[in-house]
Amino acid sequence: MVLSAAVVLVMGTLLFTLFVRSQDVPETPAVSPTAHLEERKAQIYENLRDLQFEFRLGKLSDADYQKTKIDLQRELAKVLSEIDAVQPPVAAKPARAAAAKAAETLAKVSDKCPHCGAKFPQPLKFCGECGKAMA
Repeated sequence: MVLSAAVVLVMGTLLFTLFVRSQDVPETPAVSPTAHLEERKAQIYENLRDLQFEFRLGKLSDADYQKTKIDLQRELAKVLSEIDAVQPPVAAKPARAAAAKAAETLAKVSDKCPHCGAKFPQPLKFCGECGKAMA
């Protein structure tokens, strides 16, 4: 009885597995062309942090630290150049928009606090006297 139940269970599992339709299987997410390079970059940064930590603990001599650090930085430069070669250049519009927003914010800020009336030689975001927002 147990043997027949096990056989039925195995046969049911096999039939289910063999007859799964391709439309029922979810699509795999698209892999970025730079995913492996980004992983390598993160790995190199982690290695640099570990190297600095070990140097501060005194496990490495200054010469070994400098040599290993330079080697890791060269490898990082190669990885970053490969990432730049694969990725299309990013437009400078977001940076310009951020700079324009910052300039607009500074233009709104005055040199006199609207809350306590303190005056300052240059415009500030927050009052140096009462700590409230100047805008």
